[in-house]
Amino acid sequence: MNEFWLLIKYVVLGLLQGFTEPIPISSSGHLVIVRELFNVSIEGLSFEIMVNFGSLIAVLVIYRKDIYRLVENTIRYITTRAHDAKSDFQFVFYLVIATIPTGIIGLLFEDYIEDKLSYVSVVGVTLLITGAALWIIRNLRGRKSDGGITVRDAIIVGLAQSVALVPGISRSGATIVAAMLVGMKTETALRFSFLLYIPVSLGITVLSAGDLIGGQSDFSVVAIPAILAFAASIIATYYSLRWFMNIMAKGNLKYFAYYCFAVGLLVILFL
Repeated sequence: MNEFWLLIKYVVLGLLQGFTEPIPISSSGHLVIVRELFNVSIEGLSFEIMVNFGSLIAVLVIYRKDIYRLVENTIRYITTRAHDAKSDFQFVFYLVIATIPTGIIGLLFEDYIEDKLSYVSVVGVTLLITGAALWIIRNLRGRKSDGGITVRDAIIVGLAQSVALVPGISRSGATIVAAMLVGMKTETALRFSFLLYIPVSLGITVLSAGDLIGGQSDFSVVAIPAILAFAASIIATYYSLRWFMNIMAKGNLKYFAYYCFAVGLLVILFL
């Protein structure tokens, strides 16, 4: 029975993290809420690293054509200065610039955020903040395409992603809100947000590899649940992101704002 409960716990949390990762409702915030409501959690960083890597794989699959084009054209521009590759080279450069604030702030304040801000009371407030930000940009339609992004835009989006280190502040929500506030088109904001997720997630995975390898002394016990949670996070992230892309195309971000307002208020009032 204990083995069965362990299996269910891993799979459910893997599905939850995977589904909520791409959409602007904060996966970390929802994991805090579930932990508080049902007293369900998995100790150690190995589980978070694993399901985060599952989400990364799903994002890589969905954006594989964009990634291939960007890498190819970046190399081509560096080696030949081909004019038609310049826009993609600049896009990659801005992704690198936007990654830097998250890396610095994460290294400096990770322990403080985990110790002081990973509480359900904080999540209630930060979900309201996420909802308010989504409400503000619900009707925005920017003009900037990939070629119109500037260094200033990249820094602003990178700083917004840094704020999302706090549970309850959605990473995708924060970056998309910032991108649209600086004038990016909806499709450009979405692409920039999720391509920006790749280096950040990959960095977390690489830097935490030691925790993943050595952090689970009884890995043989949780091997099957862990593998299933990993697979669940890939599948859930893939379909969730596809769904979110359709919603973004239709301009229906307000529904996520409603959701964040409702859950945030419920958490503040009852948890």
